[in-house]
Amino acid sequence: MDLFEQQQQRLIEAEAPLAARMRPRSLNEFVGQDAIIGPGRLLRRAIEADQLSSLIFYGPPGTGKTTLARVIANTTQAQFVAINAVLGGVKDIRNAIELAQTHRGRYGQRTILFVDEVHRFNKAQQDALLPWVENGTVILIGATTENPFFEVNKALVSRSRIFQLKPLAAKDLAIILAQVLSNPTQGYGGQDIWIEDAAKAHLINVANGDARSLLNALELAVETTPPNAQGRIHITLAVAEESIQQRAVLYDKEGDAHFDTISAFIKSVRGSDPDAALYWLARMVYAGEDPRYIFRRMVILAGEDVGMADPNAVVVVNGCAAAFDRVGMPEGRYPLAQAALYLATAPKSNSVMAFFDALAAVKNEREGDVPNAMRDATRDKKGFGHGAGYLYPHAYRDHWVAQQYLPSSLQGQVFYQPSDQGYEAKIREQVARRREAQLAALVEQNNECSLPEALTVGPVDQAQDQWLQRATGAMGEQLGEVRDRLFSTLNPQRHHVLLDLNASTGLLTWEAIRQVPEGGVVSCVHSDKAYEALIEQSTLLSELTRPKVVKVKDQDWQQALSDRTIAKADTDSAHHVQFFDGIIGRNVLMALEDKPSAIQQFKQLLSPTGTLVLAESVPARGQRLSQLLAVSPINQSLLSQLKTAENQLYQAPNDAMVNWDIADLQQYFATAKLQCTIELSSFSTPLTVTTDLLERWLNEQGKYCTHLYRAKFSSDDVAQIRSYFFQQLMNKTVDWHRCIVFIRAMHPSPI
Repeated sequence: MDLFEQQQQRLIEAEAPLAARMRPRSLNEFVGQDAIIGPGRLLRRAIEADQLSSLIFYGPPGTGKTTLARVIANTTQAQFVAINAVLGGVKDIRNAIELAQTHRGRYGQRTILFVDEVHRFNKAQQDALLPWVENGTVILIGATTENPFFEVNKALVSRSRIFQLKPLAAKDLAIILAQVLSNPTQGYGGQDIWIEDAAKAHLINVANGDARSLLNALELAVETTPPNAQGRIHITLAVAEESIQQRAVLYDKEGDAHFDTISAFIKSVRGSDPDAALYWLARMVYAGEDPRYIFRRMVILAGEDVGMADPNAVVVVNGCAAAFDRVGMPEGRYPLAQAALYLATAPKSNSVMAFFDALAAVKNEREGDVPNAMRDATRDKKGFGHGAGYLYPHAYRDHWVAQQYLPSSLQGQVFYQPSDQGYEAKIREQVARRREAQLAALVEQNNECSLPEALTVGPVDQAQDQWLQRATGAMGEQLGEVRDRLFSTLNPQRHHVLLDLNASTGLLTWEAIRQVPEGGVVSCVHSDKAYEALIEQSTLLSELTRPKVVKVKDQDWQQALSDRTIAKADTDSAHHVQFFDGIIGRNVLMALEDKPSAIQQFKQLLSPTGTLVLAESVPARGQRLSQLLAVSPINQSLLSQLKTAENQLYQAPNDAMVNWDIADLQQYFATAKLQCTIELSSFSTPLTVTTDLLERWLNEQGKYCTHLYRAKFSSDDVAQIRSYFFQQLMNKTVDWHRCIVFIRAMHPSPI
């Protein structure tokens, strides 16, 4: 670059709009989108580790798609090439590919190809990218405001991870506003600017989650407001209102916003919510949607969702549509709203869907002949007897007579099921009675007739998925049931960061990895052996999908999770504890001496909207060994003493494993100020009692026999009890009963 080009670049940067100047250059400067780029998320780890695969960023304008791509450009060691699909074409793609091949061959350097507005490429242009993405010549990063599943080549979508960016929250826009006012180089930190709180609130509110809209409005307000006598630029509410007068409503007549909004409107009307129906209707009208399109959808809804419950609905909607065509806008909004309100408040029935059952019958059933009585008698009544036997309904009382109108192959078939809503409720009984009469007539006419009976996005890593299936498939059926129930209760989202409190077996960790592919998993173990085993098993996964394994010492989870490798680096502190969207664990509390302290730690690790889910075996309610013995051949007095001793063993006040019950857990969570629900479930598992298992149970130095001696059992008594167990149970299969509590806890909801 020569001096002239350098000067030109400096001028472009100096004269760039505020939104361009304030574009973040690193992850630490990036604001918002914590669901995909927050601490512990997959995308953040991939960027920091410079291990990106092909990505597509999808979301409305001003949410940070291009900015995130630029952050990646500043972070990665790969060559970064950018193309704008509006301006570029196949020639630009070829040039980028040639450059990528050159760098790959000469320097071994990867190339990231960023395509902004990738949905603007036509099919041929997108196809031109596919082979180079497939063979790894380029790593594609696409940005689009349109749904990639509809607007981007399916082959490209299947080879990319899709991240959806949401409109920024008000708190995120407030942070961006503060950054602008404090930044002396790119922003207005070097000027004396004072913005009223009401003006800030207005700018943030009307920007509607669009950071670019906010910054453009602020720039207009600052640049058009002269400083006062003291040199201060005072931005009042009036100035803010002039700078951003109308909320930017995301709406595209051919895109997602169009289809999503009309879908919300239809579903609100179908759900009989007039308030929501008016809101979505207003949103479409405000954004410039064609009212005739809305009327067409309401006519369809009048037949599909109101139907026979109010046959007048179609008449009303058509009348309102005719009125609209006569008066036009803006007065036409009255009949438009009237039609929407009529449909929203009308009784609902979708019984007209019976027509599609009839279509299915036509498609799937062998075509039946028209019954002879139903045939046209005007042409060949004499020759073939067509129409013979037809009963003319008007010749009978109530203008109806029982006869069969369906083909013989469909006799007795029911398609239409009247609802009990509105007008249709009045005809329901009449239809049922007439069907019964027709059926009776049919049976009389043809005794041989047999009546028929009435009729979440990235490419799948096959190797990884198969390995995870094997890892979890080896677990017992009961453990699988516990695991599935825990995750069903937790219901994690794909971008969540989860904490497994006791990952020694990996049971919950491997399932967590499957369920949060765009998030992350941190797994806690409590021994060197478990740590080494989990690390070794994790090597079979790709580096980015591996769990972060942490060794917890002395039940101090907070200390173990304060390491900077776990959490986001904090500029003000050497350590920072990460919050988790979900915390999960099996048999975490069961043997802890200080359960309340552990629960308090879990609370500190849980995000404000997160969920803690635990499964804990309750030994105090579990199986007693004496229950496995048959009663008849045993000394009854000795058996009674044994049961008493066992009850004492499972109620020992100083044994952390048994000195608690459900009521104690409820008290612990209440003390920690966590909203908690606890459900008790019983499980029965077949267990083969081997000699080794009996020796573990009844070892002379073991807990069980030691307790018997303390309970004043003699050596002969203990020997006799051992004899009973070995004689009755050795190599037998018994049902082993366990009680497990499922705990779900959350922070209290704000009042």
